[in-house]
Amino acid sequence: MAAIIECRNLTHSYGKRLIYENLNFNVPEGRILGLLGKNGTGKTTTINILSGYLKPGKGECLIFNEDIRKMKPETRARIGLLIEGHVQYQFMTIGQIERFYSAFYPQWRKDAYYELMAKLKVAPRQRIANMSCGQRSQVALGLILAQNPDLLVLDDFSLGLDPGYRRLFVDYLREYAKAEGKTVFLTSHIIQDMERLVDDCIILDYGRILLQCPVRHILENFKLYRCQVDEGRNREKIVETLASEKNLHHPSLIRQCLEFGSFLNGTEVAEILRKNRIGYSGLQAERVGLEDAFISMTGKY
Repeated sequence: MAAIIECRNLTHSYGKRLIYENLNFNVPEGRILGLLGKNGTGKTTTINILSGYLKPGKGECLIFNEDIRKMKPETRARIGLLIEGHVQYQFMTIGQIERFYSAFYPQWRKDAYYELMAKLKVAPRQRIANMSCGQRSQVALGLILAQNPDLLVLDDFSLGLDPGYRRLFVDYLREYAKAEGKTVFLTSHIIQDMERLVDDCIILDYGRILLQCPVRHILENFKLYRCQVDEGRNREKIVETLASEKNLHHPSLIRQCLEFGSFLNGTEVAEILRKNRIGYSGLQAERVGLEDAFISMTGKY
């Protein structure tokens, strides 16, 4: 598949604080990719680089095979961008803002906007200034879909939406993107939404990418392991020893219960415990959802 987004050796800092170095990833055409990471790992920084608002310290970013800093206006018109905070003209009504935006987009799809507004029960004469944060986010999302872009870049798209409306929009966006052959790059703090929506994910840690793969691969292969370790062992030594194993993620020990995540199977995990001379009993493996896998790979704190 052709890559719609290509980021090569991206490096960026704020003053002396390095956000990431030599970051490389791509987003294939027709896929929905979610960028996951804790606060401060560079998710919004990446969105700002992709949108051309921020120049990276080093590296380059291509969208539709064009450098984002030299992109032609007609290429930029193929990108629908939703930035964190959902900035809008709040003195307008639902109908007024639709007519205003439509003048800038030749491929404008009025029906897509009003179809979503109807599903979300937002009245055309409602003034944006009088809406809740969640309602304003619904308007912003509708305006993005109406632009009919080939690429949607959505930063924290579910901001302010309650659980029911989040589920409705996630299902709507997935069906829309698949039916229309759109490519989507997005972030969200609500990982349950990502599990339901995205095809692929990038897990971003401080300064680096931990993983880029299909979500299905994580759900089918990542497991949370638990076992009881022998009493009297040096607890700090056990955690320190297993933390050095690259295929075990964030081991922790509460009383005698040892817990860690891994893509390895049970036999391989048992061999690592044996090799490190860790006495244990009752080794159990549990398949987990995307949120638990994310926490296991990045740590709870």
